[in-house]
Amino acid sequence: MIPYPLLKEEVARHPYPLLFATISGAHLYGFPSPDSDFDQRGAHILPASEVLGLLPLRETISVEGMRGDLELDLVTHDARKFFEMLLKRNGYVLEQLYSPLVVHAMPELEELREIAKACVTRHHSHHYFGFAATQWGLFEKETPPRIKPLLYVFRVLLTGIHLMRTGRVEASLVALNEEYRLPYCAELIARKTTGREKSTLQSPELDFYRLEYLRVVRHLEDEAADSKLPEEPDCRKALSDLLVRIRSASGL
Repeated sequence: MIPYPLLKEEVARHPYPLLFATISGAHLYGFPSPDSDFDQRGAHILPASEVLGLLPLRETISVEGMRGDLELDLVTHDARKFFEMLLKRNGYVLEQLYSPLVVHAMPELEELREIAKACVTRHHSHHYFGFAATQWGLFEKETPPRIKPLLYVFRVLLTGIHLMRTGRVEASLVALNEEYRLPYCAELIARKTTGREKSTLQSPELDFYRLEYLRVVRHLEDEAADSKLPEEPDCRKALSDLLVRIRSASGL
C-alpha cells in the first residue's frame, strides 16, 4: 500500500511550488519488494526573481531519508530543465510525467501531458536499448544474479516496444505483460514482490534469460524500424508558452 499522506507531507516541505510529483521506481513498475523505498519525481517552479538574478539556480533538488521505517526519495527539476529533457530522447521523464501514481499536481499537469505527446519520437527507442543493456550488464556481473535488474531489463524493453508501437507510455510491467505475455514475468514479479529487494536467481537460469534478452531486444529493434512516430519532437513552442505562463504565475 502506498502511504500517500506521508508522501504528500514530504512534497509540502519542498521549497518551491511543484508542477507535479509522481511515484516512480518499483512501485510504478509493478514489482516493489516489501522493503522497497518510495521514489518520487517531479518538476518545481523557480520564481522569476531567481531565474532573472545572478545567484546559482536550484535546477535540481534531491531529498532522501527515512520517515519512520520508510525510505523516501524526492527528486525534482525546475520546469525549464524538465521541459528541455522532454525535448530529448529521455524515457525517464516521460515515465515520470505519465505515471498514474500522482502525489501532487497543479491543473497544468494535464495540459503538459497533452503537449508531451508531440515530444515522443522513434528515437526514444535508443533510451530503452541503452537502459536495458546497462541493467543486463548489472544482472550478469553479480553472483548470484539478482531478480531486480532482470525485471528492469524486461520492463524497459517492453516499455520501449509499447512506445514505438502506440506512442503511449506504459511503465508497469504487470500491465505490459498482459499484452506482450512473457510467460516467465509473472513468476519473477511474484518472487520479487514476496521476497526482499536483493532476491536472487539460480545460476542455471542465466542461459535461458540471456536468449530471452536477445530475443526481446530484436523485438524492440523491429518495432523501432516499423514505428510511425516522427523523427523529431513537435512541441517546443507549446512547452515554451506553458513555461512562460507558469513562471509568470509564480510571482517575482
